[in-house]
Amino acid sequence: MVLNATSLTRSGVADFLLQRVSAILIAVYAGCIFWFVLANPDFGYAEWNHFMGSVQMVVLGILTLLSWGIHVWIGMWTVGTDYLNEQHIGKFATAIRLVYQFGVICLIVVYFVFGFVIIL
Repeated sequence: MVLNATSLTRSGVADFLLQRVSAILIAVYAGCIFWFVLANPDFGYAEWNHFMGSVQMVVLGILTLLSWGIHVWIGMWTVGTDYLNEQHIGKFATAIRLVYQFGVICLIVVYFVFGFVIIL
């Protein structure tokens, strides 16, 4: 049995809701970019830079990046706890799962750093 010691909120319902809300925010961000591309078919670097550098898009980008991190962690934690357990892989399941979770956390941190550098 896997305890939820490394889950985000330690509550399945709260994790479920956080993942759905984060998915909506990610979709809104993608929709804004999609709308800009459709509304400006002949845009160049200057227009794109102005659009992505606006305060609204920077704030939305940072919120989306944070939402992405929440969304990824909940999803990957769920996959790890569902499939990296003793029933599936044996007595080393806990060690393998902890290495897996550490790797996921490292990747999320790297993507956060690069994302913030790109956005700001």
